[in-house]
Amino acid sequence: MIGSHQHHLIKEGRKEMKRYGLLFTCMASRAVHIETLGSLSTDAFINGLRRFLALRGPVRQLRSDRGTNFIGAENEFEKAWAKVDHQKVREFLLRDGCDYVQFNFNVPSASHMGGAWERLIRSTRSILQTLMHQSGLQLDDESLRTFLYEATAIINSRPLTVDPLSDPTSPEPLTPNHLLTMKSKVLLPPPGNFQREDLYSTKRWRRVQHLINEFWTRWWREFLQSLQARQKWTQPRREACIGDVVIMKDEDTPRNHWLLARIEEVYPSDDRHVRKVKLVMGDTQIDNQGKRIKPLRFLERPIHKLVLILPAAP
Repeated sequence: MIGSHQHHLIKEGRKEMKRYGLLFTCMASRAVHIETLGSLSTDAFINGLRRFLALRGPVRQLRSDRGTNFIGAENEFEKAWAKVDHQKVREFLLRDGCDYVQFNFNVPSASHMGGAWERLIRSTRSILQTLMHQSGLQLDDESLRTFLYEATAIINSRPLTVDPLSDPTSPEPLTPNHLLTMKSKVLLPPPGNFQREDLYSTKRWRRVQHLINEFWTRWWREFLQSLQARQKWTQPRREACIGDVVIMKDEDTPRNHWLLARIEEVYPSDDRHVRKVKLVMGDTQIDNQGKRIKPLRFLERPIHKLVLILPAAP
């Protein structure tokens, strides 16, 4: 597990209050969990750990950097994190058989050196930082917790595997949410159209839903960009092939949904380059009797609206 912090300003009555987000990433399932802290004191940190362990169960190892490589407020984090009694935290965890490792994992502004987990933290915190800087004062403690939990569900909705797409009778791909909840259903947003004006609504739940829609849009784009290979236009690009697994880039994609599909047929142009393909959707579901709930869907899309995530076997 990886622990990480980020602070936010919220408003309780007429007071501006500082809150911290304690972010955990599972090295096995790639799942994310975010807890809120009122401070970076040792007791607040241990209480956050206890809430996490109570919900998710014991862990074997907790790794943490020292909070000095975050965007902005480096000095504040360095001073606050230095005050945490890490020996007390270590003894607390060792009683439950969990090893605690504290170290500087990478240098500032070099999240790519930490591998997939650090890139995940970087993407999450950068989006949260932007949204909370712009609109955090429209939230109170309860709204902030709701917002962070909804953001967690979005992050954990991303697909981990695409193997079932090779078999049209298989259910949808595995996600961290499937592993955490042991349920295949996707958490749907509440009905309604949430606009920027809702940030100033007297109904705080509408403020949260507008912000979480903003988080989904930014996270969706960030995740797809991380999947796309950066190539110079002078280099030849791989042509789309039958059997490739792709994600469709659709701006109207519902929250917590990832439109995965497999290329069923390609349509080369006169210059022999593939610019349009026929897809079979990977959102089929199977009931308890092994019968298909949704029929297969076939549709055509231009390749610039697709992101390759698994090339077909040669």
